[in-house]
Amino acid sequence: MIMWAAASSSSSCSVKMNNPQNPTATPKRILLQPPNGLAIQPTSRRRMLTVSILSSTSILLLSPSISNTWAETEELRRYTDMNEGFTLLLPKSWIKVEKAGATLLFQDPVQGSNNVGVVVTPVRLTTLADFGDPQFVADKLIQAEKRKESTKDVQLVSSTERQKGDIQVYEFEYKLDSTRGGLKTIFSAAFVASKKLYLLNIAHSQQPPLSDTKRMMLEKVVHSFDVPSSTNH
Repeated sequence: MIMWAAASSSSSCSVKMNNPQNPTATPKRILLQPPNGLAIQPTSRRRMLTVSILSSTSILLLSPSISNTWAETEELRRYTDMNEGFTLLLPKSWIKVEKAGATLLFQDPVQGSNNVGVVVTPVRLTTLADFGDPQFVADKLIQAEKRKESTKDVQLVSSTERQKGDIQVYEFEYKLDSTRGGLKTIFSAAFVASKKLYLLNIAHSQQPPLSDTKRMMLEKVVHSFDVPSSTNH
């Protein structure tokens, strides 16, 4: 969902790190390896989590676009993956598709750019709080989106946190206008459990704009993202 040097999981990227105690110093350029490179030093955990989320977000956002929209009366059903350790609600009519790098991806059968995806990545952190608060993560996410060549405009709508047992879940909403699919509303949720980063990403076209009914339904999906009760600890 900080994220975020939006790249595929097989690529690497570099970022400039400024020294807050010496603003005039020349920024250092650091090479960030993709989530596959798990042999990292403890001091690199924050950067690795950042790349993991950004890479995951990119994977889930790049989906085909088809015409039409899904039904106003769409109902939800629960989906649980006990092997990976997550559960969430999904629109009943949406279909499961395969996508490289995605743990789970469901698409609207009549508009493939409307989708719900999950990516699970091993990390060395025990909670998202070790990385930063929701606003810090949201800022990283928006900065990463702005750096994409395809991005025309991006605006953060909200960043919140909810607690389920000892699991911290960060939730985000932002508007993304790009050359790949036009204007979309993006909902994201992320948490860390059992040394894994879980990232949910929901993309929905704003053509036409989201109705109140659709928004409420997508918010239910976001709020439902969690570990199964039997694994919640």
